[in-house]
Amino acid sequence: MPFYMQSSPEIYDSSDRKLILLDEVRELVRYRDLLFQLISRNLKTRYKRSVLGIVWTMVHPLMMMIVLTLAFSHVWRIELPNFSVYVLSGLLLWNFFSQTTNSAMSELLWGGRLLHRIYIPKGVFAVTALGTGLVNLCLSLPALFIIMLANGLTPRAPIIFVPVAILLVSMFTLGCGLLLSTLVVFFADTYEMFQIVLLSWFYLQPIMYPIWIIPESYRWLFAFNPMSYFLTIFRTPIYDGLWPPAQDVAIAAALAVSVLTLGWWVFTRKADQFAYYV
Repeated sequence: MPFYMQSSPEIYDSSDRKLILLDEVRELVRYRDLLFQLISRNLKTRYKRSVLGIVWTMVHPLMMMIVLTLAFSHVWRIELPNFSVYVLSGLLLWNFFSQTTNSAMSELLWGGRLLHRIYIPKGVFAVTALGTGLVNLCLSLPALFIIMLANGLTPRAPIIFVPVAILLVSMFTLGCGLLLSTLVVFFADTYEMFQIVLLSWFYLQPIMYPIWIIPESYRWLFAFNPMSYFLTIFRTPIYDGLWPPAQDVAIAAALAVSVLTLGWWVFTRKADQFAYYV
């Protein structure tokens, strides 16, 4: 066909996308092989030079549990049956949230230079952080079940709710990771400031202590702590062997959907500007 009869090439205009939120999801599906490769790279890089390798995923929370159990149950005299199970279950979920949100920011900052060279969906960095965090969490769960059995706690039927709790906290974590990733691109101090927030947040929720040791006049403040709901729905089937309260499940689900929607909307609206800043 003569060149003058050929149609002009299609011009891509990022500002002309009508369903920008769905476009990013479709692009992530298209680039799923890259996503799996990045998750695999993170895991190999983390454990490649380690003597114990992937066993550290279980050893690290166990060591933290031992230290915190000794500190809070013996030094601070907190009396709670099966305290080690209580601490470890909360610690695993908190580590998943804190490590994934931090990783979402660092993945975009360090991997963002690829945006200058090739096209890849910007959301791949946050989803890679989530995928890596989920693998680490799943590898840590056997240690939790071993501690349960060692303390005489036999898993009951409500334990099947744990995957639902992990799904909800994953949605919430991804939403937070997307929001923080967007902020850190434009404001580099976000990463350091978030470390201070995480440290304060860690002690302001019942991970190492039961809620009943807090004076009743202050307990209402925990209603404004979103992570407390995810801790409850994750820990209750494991520690108490009961189904989590329906009200807490409903609030956790609403928080997960709301934060993920907000984070995805903010991230996709600003994603086309990232190449100019990272």
